[in-house]
Amino acid sequence: MGFFKDFKDDFSQAVNELMPGEDNLETTANEDDLVVNTLEGEVDVESELSKLDGLLQQVTKQEAEKAAAAKKAAAAAKVAKAVQEEKKVETVAEPIFTETTENDIKAIQEEKKMSDNMTTPVTPATTPVATPATPSPEVSDEVSVITEGTIIKGDIISNGSLDVRGQVDGNVGCNGKLVVTGVVNGNSNASEFFADAAKIEGEVVSTGTVKIGLGSVIIGNVTSTSAVIAGAIKGDIDVQGPVVVDTSAVVMGNIKSRSVQINNGAVIEGFCSQCYSDVDVQSLFDGKKGM
Repeated sequence: MGFFKDFKDDFSQAVNELMPGEDNLETTANEDDLVVNTLEGEVDVESELSKLDGLLQQVTKQEAEKAAAAKKAAAAAKVAKAVQEEKKVETVAEPIFTETTENDIKAIQEEKKMSDNMTTPVTPATTPVATPATPSPEVSDEVSVITEGTIIKGDIISNGSLDVRGQVDGNVGCNGKLVVTGVVNGNSNASEFFADAAKIEGEVVSTGTVKIGLGSVIIGNVTSTSAVIAGAIKGDIDVQGPVVVDTSAVVMGNIKSRSVQINNGAVIEGFCSQCYSDVDVQSLFDGKKGM
């Protein structure tokens, strides 16, 4: 009997150890039923919002500081880049000295000559309309003839002699003898001048003799070293030597010459002056006053 009793006690003890008791079950149940009440006190919404505002201001301030730092870094980088560019420009602007060859020197000289020629002023040759055409100093034995019925509009210049039988509307100049039996509407310049039944409207200039034949009409001044007039002249006559005014001559103008011969029948409307003579006329009259 004692053996079974001991066995029973041991078995009961083992069962109690494997299964919790009622006290343990109650404790566990109480623990499971325990609920933490986090809403016992009222929540302050304004304080929570103020906390959020403070966090937002801190975040905004940090972002602004980061942006300012980035801006400063960009400005510093820009300045550094500009300094590098200036250094590059200064390096490029330094003169580069190269060896000059003979061909380069010749090319520079040719360019200088071309520039000098381009900058040299060029004076255009102008022929005054109011003066007779002046030929070149060379004299030729050739004689050019402008036949009757021919009309030339423009100036004529000849190195030889010229015989005008037609009509010339322009200035005429020749180194030899100029013979006009036609019409000339312009100035005439020649070493000798002869007009026979000619019609001339313009100035007549000759380094030699001027002969105006019967039936010729000249409207213009006459300048020469000597003159024989048998036609009609409306203009002044300036002759360094003698002037012969023939019977059929009609002069409407002043005559200046060394000496003048007026034949019976000539008509002169103007003053005659022998200003080129060797006689000092004024001294003669001054001497008379002192007597």
